[in-house]
Amino acid sequence: MTLVIRTAALTKHYGRVHALDGLHLEVGEGQVHGFLGPNGAGKSTTIRVLLGLARKTGGEASVFGGDPWRDAVDLHRRIASVPGDVSVWPNLSGGEAIDLMARLRGASRHDAVYRAEKDRLCDAFQFDPRKKGRAYSKGNRQKVALIAAFAVPADLYILDEPTSGLDPLMEVMFRREIARVREAGATVLLSSHILSEVEQLCDRVSIIRAGKVVESGTLAELRHLTRTEISFEGTDASAAAGIAGAHDVTAEEGRVRFTVDSDAVAGALPGLAARGVAGLRVAPPSLEELFLRHYGDDLAAMEGNGR
Repeated sequence: MTLVIRTAALTKHYGRVHALDGLHLEVGEGQVHGFLGPNGAGKSTTIRVLLGLARKTGGEASVFGGDPWRDAVDLHRRIASVPGDVSVWPNLSGGEAIDLMARLRGASRHDAVYRAEKDRLCDAFQFDPRKKGRAYSKGNRQKVALIAAFAVPADLYILDEPTSGLDPLMEVMFRREIARVREAGATVLLSSHILSEVEQLCDRVSIIRAGKVVESGTLAELRHLTRTEISFEGTDASAAAGIAGAHDVTAEEGRVRFTVDSDAVAGALPGLAARGVAGLRVAPPSLEELFLRHYGDDLAAMEGNGR
C-alpha cells in the first residue's frame, strides 16, 4: 500500500501542554480515512502539522513523502483543505472568495472547466455567490471553503470538521462529493466527531485520545472489539438461556435481547434456530460503541460532576 500520509512518534508541545504525544498515523492512497476524537484530543493539531501550519516538536511526519514544513509550497499544489471554522473576507463576494482560493491552487476564473465546476457546486450546495462575505452565516462560510476545495481537483483532501454548520440536506451533498473524489482516485483525511458521517464515508478509522492514536483499522476490523446485539420476539428472558456466548440477557417491550462477541455470532444462530424464534434481528456494533469504549470514562466523569 502506498502511503500518502505517515506520522511516527509525532509530538507537538505548546509549553507544558503536549497536544500530540507520540502519534502514529498512516493513510493509504485512495482511502477515505476517518480521524475521530473529541475537541482537545489532538485532531486539529495533527492537521496543522500535516499542512505545514505548525512545526512538529519531535517524531516524523510526511505527506506524499515530503516534509510538510519544509516542502509546504510544493505539497499544497496537491492538497485541498477545509477547516472547521471558516472565515471569509467581509468585502469580497462569496464567488470572489472562491475564485481567490482556487487561484492559490492553480485555477483560473477564466477557465471554462473551472467555471462549470464552480457553478455546479454552487447549485448543489444551494449557495448564492453574489453576497458579500459579511452577510454569510456559519453554514454559508463553510460552503465557500467546500466549493473552493472541490472545484479544483486535488490528490489529497484534508478536511477538519468540514460539515460544521451545514444542514442535513447539505451534508448529503457533501457525502456525494466525497464519493466523487474517491472515485477519481483521491485520498481523503476526514476529521470529525460525527460518528454517523464517518461510518457512512470512511474505509478506515483512527481514534485519537490525548494526542495518541488508540485504535486504527477498517470498521470490520474494529467491530470485533465490541459486541453484536441479537433480539427476537418474546417476553421471557429465559428463552435465551443456554444460547452459546449470550451476555446481558433482558426482556423488554416485547423483545428478548442479548449480546454476543462479534466473532461468535455464528455460534449463537443454531440455538436460535432450534427455538424457532420470530422477528430475529442482528445489529452489528456501531462506531459510536467503539468510540465510547475509549471515552466512556470521560463521559461518566462529566456526568458525575453534574455537567
